[in-house]
Amino acid sequence: QVQLVESGGGLVQAGGSLRLSCAASGRTFSNSAMGWFRQAPGKEREFVAAISWTGLSTYYADSLKGRFTISRNNAKNTMYLQMNSLKPDDTAVYYCAARTSPAVVKTTSDYQYWGQGTQVTVSS
Repeated sequence: QVQLVESGGGLVQAGGSLRLSCAASGRTFSNSAMGWFRQAPGKEREFVAAISWTGLSTYYADSLKGRFTISRNNAKNTMYLQMNSLKPDDTAVYYCAARTSPAVVKTTSDYQYWGQGTQVTVSS
């Protein structure tokens, strides 16, 4: 059974930082791209960032470049999202996702496995 478990969410003041983690288990994600998405109340789930299996290829939502950094440690089967200079608009449930393909993409339907999400709340 494939399982993706996010952690690291919480409440932070505007301008602060958080690091989210996504632990994968149940199958090997060798040669699989992974990504982060977020969903704010009343809004559709949106792409945040994605990373290739090797970590050499990354892809970010244009609006988040420079503030968020995606990375992964395959030895630990864990992906990370470092979020800096957080804004109230970053408040959302953050989801990690994995796909059975190495291509780094931003479409939710291209990801086959999803975590349960972790809440990030940024206060002003």
